Amino acid sequence: MTLVEDIVVRRLGSVDYVSSLEKMRTFTAARDAATPDELWLLEHPPVYTLGQAASVPAVANGIPLVQSDRGGEITYHGPGQAVIYTLVDLARRGIKVKEFVRLLEQSVIDLLEGRGARKPGAPGVYVGGAKVAALGIRVRRGRAYHGLALNVDMDLSPFAAIDPCGYPGLAVTQMKDLGFTESTAVLGKRLADILLKSIGDA
Repeated sequence: MTLVEDIVVRRLGSVDYVSSLEKMRTFTAARDAATPDELWLLEHPPVYTLGQAASVPAVANGIPLVQSDRGGEITYHGPGQAVIYTLVDLARRGIKVKEFVRLLEQSVIDLLEGRGARKPGAPGVYVGGAKVAALGIRVRRGRAYHGLALNVDMDLSPFAAIDPCGYPGLAVTQMKDLGFTESTAVLGKRLADILLKSIGDA
């Protein structure tokens, strides 16, 4: 755990999705006006997560399906993906929800050294039309949780069993295939550092 200005950064390693979700909900429900914001940097064992807009798909590969309370559709999490959960009091910082989504996307674009792009109506970051980072948040009483998932160096095949983020045939990519040789831990930390500065400057 480190404290950067008024944001706590926790590097949690590999954590199952359900316990992470429960901890985010508990943290958000219990926090008050003085609670520091936190970024949780972690990876998940293989899991499909369903956003509030998602229908339950038929998958037969043994990977569990978990209902989430974030926005959006279905996505996949697995080893080699850097997940950053952003437990941020948007109201206290004066950040609007759409502005926060844009900030999260921009952090990945900055990490990609300008090669990433947004797609209208489809939150996340894309390179050549292939999705490299997914995002989904939930806001309760002005306080955000959930966050970003960046594909770094992972088995992408489980994405083929679903319509990623609700888009049939959506291509996915990862940092390794874009020429980035650093580990998931290193690129995750770099993304967290960019986010820290962006949130602090907002």
